[in-house]
Amino acid sequence: MDNSKRKPAFTACGDAVLDSISDGVFTVDLNWLVCSFNRAAEQITGISREDAVGSFCWDVFRSNMCEAQCALRETLETGKPLINRTGYIVDAEGNRIPVSVSTAVLRDENGKIIGGAETFRDLSEIETLRSELKGKCSLGGFISHSSSMCSVMELARAVAGSPSTVLIAGETGSGKEVLAKAIHEMGPRSKSPFVAVNCGALPDSLLESELFGYKKGAFTGADTDKPGRFAAAGQGTIFLDEIGEVSPAMQVRLLRVLQERCYEPLGSNQTEKTRARVIAATNQDLSKLVERGSFRQDLYYRINVITLSLPPLRDRKEDIPLLADHFVEKYNCLYGREVPGITPEVYSAFLNYSWPGNVRELENTIERAFVLCGTKRISLSHLPEGIFGKTEERAEGRSIRMQTDQSEKNAIISAIKRNNGNKTAAAKELGIHKTTLYRKLSRLGIE
Repeated sequence: MDNSKRKPAFTACGDAVLDSISDGVFTVDLNWLVCSFNRAAEQITGISREDAVGSFCWDVFRSNMCEAQCALRETLETGKPLINRTGYIVDAEGNRIPVSVSTAVLRDENGKIIGGAETFRDLSEIETLRSELKGKCSLGGFISHSSSMCSVMELARAVAGSPSTVLIAGETGSGKEVLAKAIHEMGPRSKSPFVAVNCGALPDSLLESELFGYKKGAFTGADTDKPGRFAAAGQGTIFLDEIGEVSPAMQVRLLRVLQERCYEPLGSNQTEKTRARVIAATNQDLSKLVERGSFRQDLYYRINVITLSLPPLRDRKEDIPLLADHFVEKYNCLYGREVPGITPEVYSAFLNYSWPGNVRELENTIERAFVLCGTKRISLSHLPEGIFGKTEERAEGRSIRMQTDQSEKNAIISAIKRNNGNKTAAAKELGIHKTTLYRKLSRLGIE
């Protein structure tokens, strides 16, 4: 041991217990000298116990948190533990390792503080897996590892470069406009405007002037010419949301635009051309509206050139944890906060809820939780009662444990498939020991 090291003020006991823990654990005295250093800490940092014990903790870890955001210093000053603060350390080879840190004070038999303890978890594999998932199935504002959503994203990438009309079908809140923007931004029209119009929010008279514009004197109050949304879109994209709400009379005018690529502003006899690409969206089944006679068949065929059907969130629940984590990161950035994440009970409630408002409802739920949770982990007390209060009814008799087991089973099967049946590699990807994986295979009935 380096002669320059000082002798710690106390020596931690129970090394055998600490060595059985998979997280890195070390303790310091009030002089900031490392007093104990378990086996996992050696493996994560690449520094031996002999070299660590007796050294100042900042010489061992070289963390981005050591100077201004030292979690252990904050705990020793306040006496309060910290849970899952994220940062990074630099290992013996100079590699940056993302870690999650938790701290607590150490007291003697009289209750006097004599030092502190810190546990840290290596997040490298989790970060790698998260990056892989986002890289494989991300598109604009969408992230997913659901096979149904990935198929939609692949088709969206394929049609982005085409001038063809696209119809996006999906329930309210499923992200139709987000997908339309992603298609626009990936295509050759990305430098031109993206103009969105909610067709269901305007009566016919206003919708017509909004889409096609009007000339001075076309009606009372029309004091000047005003270009419409088709003119504003130019050679870009016009997004017609909730097109199933359009009246039969307006459907005729839209049909002409799609067929002949021209229109007349209100109060004008001059025909104007449009080169804008049309992307339409609906939360209704247009084929049934055609059968009932409330939607023109010829217009339906014109907008139904390429159809992208967004699955509802309840049919791709494997995306819920990924989306929830994404929204936590988003609102941490927006609010300048460090909310550490979501409790397991919240994930279970999310998986049992049917999400009638889809992804928009999930995002709103996370934003609401941010208002209530401060800097704490989001728990059930921060959720609307409708989400966690009716989970048993919505789960149709299935327990939270069954839902959790099913999600865990799906994750394990997917990991084994990705690693071509190599269970050792699958266990490493999942961040668990191989023997733990075999126990889960047996308990969950996975062959």
